Amino acid sequence: MIKRFFILCSGADTAILETCSNGEQNKYAGIGATVFFTAVMAFIASAYALYTVFDNVYYAVFFGLVWGLLIFNLDRFIVSTIKKRDNFKSELLQATPRIVLAVIIAIVISKPLEMKIFEKEINQVLLEQKNDLTLANKEQIALQYSPKKEVIHQSIEKLKQEITTKEAETNALYNTYIAEAEGREGTKLLGKGPVYEEKRQKHDAALQELQKLKENNAAKITTLEEQAVALDTAYAASVKDSQPIIDGFDGLMARITALNKLPWLPSFFIFLLFLAIETSPIIAKLLAPKGMYDFKLEEEESIVKTWVTQKVEQRNTLMQTDAAINKKVYEDIEQENEIYNYKKQQAEKLLKQQTDAFHNIQAKNL
Repeated sequence: MIKRFFILCSGADTAILETCSNGEQNKYAGIGATVFFTAVMAFIASAYALYTVFDNVYYAVFFGLVWGLLIFNLDRFIVSTIKKRDNFKSELLQATPRIVLAVIIAIVISKPLEMKIFEKEINQVLLEQKNDLTLANKEQIALQYSPKKEVIHQSIEKLKQEITTKEAETNALYNTYIAEAEGREGTKLLGKGPVYEEKRQKHDAALQELQKLKENNAAKITTLEEQAVALDTAYAASVKDSQPIIDGFDGLMARITALNKLPWLPSFFIFLLFLAIETSPIIAKLLAPKGMYDFKLEEEESIVKTWVTQKVEQRNTLMQTDAAINKKVYEDIEQENEIYNYKKQQAEKLLKQQTDAFHNIQAKNL
């Protein structure tokens, strides 16, 4: 049962192969098994690749099955259409387009499995790329908010500097009227005289201005700090909203790019492995000697070709003979006066009828 299934997979003519030896049947069963398991590998590889795209098991299995059946049909077609000839160069020339197609199929099949085999290494590369993208994303978003925050910080520092300057002026006035009361500066008179009162009033006025300035600037600073907090909140929200895009940076193209950053030698050997699997049925048919099945198949083709050639030649001969006979018959008829006279009479009748009909039409128009 399994043997018959694999022979069916090889694309061989089962009616002819059943008349061949067991060794010939086993050879084509081996070729069919290679075709079948290549399709299975194509199904697994494509299903995994599509799973990374759709992130859905059902879609991946369905389209993977379609791709596996397509590869199975192509491989079966490739193997079944290679005919053994007595000239190896002609066989190789016949198989060259199929080998090129097999190389393309091997590349398509091997890439998804390479991504699965090197999944941990690819995840590490993707993690590094995601980290770089996260930092770059934060820097780009910060460029949108940094100028505004810088203006706010400068405004806050300016308001604080105004308070500091006013405090320094008030403290200076305080030291002035204290020094006047102690007799160390000014009039050099100890006690609280008119000059002391004047300086004390200036200090008190400056102190009131300072308190008012502190209140006004404190309100402005609070407003600016709230604006800065709002900018920080908006920045954090922008980073949070864009982070899922970076976290989702693990699609098929991203994984292929990450795979290309890994050492090429392991991937190359895996590709060679699948190339060997994919081309093995073709190489087997090219290298295998001409067997009983090939001779019988060539005989069947020769019989059909000969039969078709005979039929075509017979039809051509019949057509040529019939044409020659018809030509001779019409040449003989051309020499008979009876037919000539009959045709002349019929033509005269027709001309008379045409003349009468034309005359009647002209008469009606008068």
